[in-house]
Amino acid sequence: MISGVLATVVFAAWSLLAFRATAEATAAMRSDARVTVSQVNGVIDFTPTAQSGQAAVGLVFFAGSMVDPVAYAPLLRAVAVAGYPAILVPLPRRGAFGAANSADVLHTTLSAMQDDERATRWLIGGHSKGAVVATRMVSELSVLGAGNVAGLLLVGTTHPRDVDLSTLKWPVTKVVGTNDGIAPITTVDANRALLPAATHWVRIKGGNHSQFGWYGFQPLDHFAGITREAQHEQLIQAVVNALRRSGQPSGLQRAGGR
Repeated sequence: MISGVLATVVFAAWSLLAFRATAEATAAMRSDARVTVSQVNGVIDFTPTAQSGQAAVGLVFFAGSMVDPVAYAPLLRAVAVAGYPAILVPLPRRGAFGAANSADVLHTTLSAMQDDERATRWLIGGHSKGAVVATRMVSELSVLGAGNVAGLLLVGTTHPRDVDLSTLKWPVTKVVGTNDGIAPITTVDANRALLPAATHWVRIKGGNHSQFGWYGFQPLDHFAGITREAQHEQLIQAVVNALRRSGQPSGLQRAGGR
């Protein structure tokens, strides 16, 4: 009995420490000569300081469940440095107790997109549970025929699992790590048919789940076979490339790769 309680306490303490943003992530929240960071109406904006007028496409990114949303600041800062405005959407209560499924999440995000004049269209994505939220949102907006969506970005997730997006007309990019213990590559591949045939796949060899963000080692994950820096570099490049593809005037998908 005592050992079970102790194990629970240790696991809870580890989880709290694991999901904390790194010092590098915290530093990425500061505005500088290249990027302006601001928090408004429940989201965090990253704006290229050199931007003038509307960009063709921007990024909306949902944080992973239980993860400090600041842990994704370096990714969105890098996107802004590349010239694309970005919106980081924290999950209510960090996604715990079903909060990620709340209608308020989509309402907050839709309001941010509609009120934001920095971009004409938005690539919608997320990591882990955040990718699930992005999937649900894009699925619903597809039915409504929304005109301000540029594409879907899925990072470190086995989804879509519960919705068929195989006929989705917007470009899709899926980024996976071969050492991901939370979203195993076998399960990811098992759901491949639920994505459009033209989905662009990016497989990061040796990448795990935790290193898709700038936080600690997540419980139940597998150890990475590459450095955190190497995985981050490949992730950032994959996201910037996805924005470039989504920003093409035709908006049409091209043949995907692995």
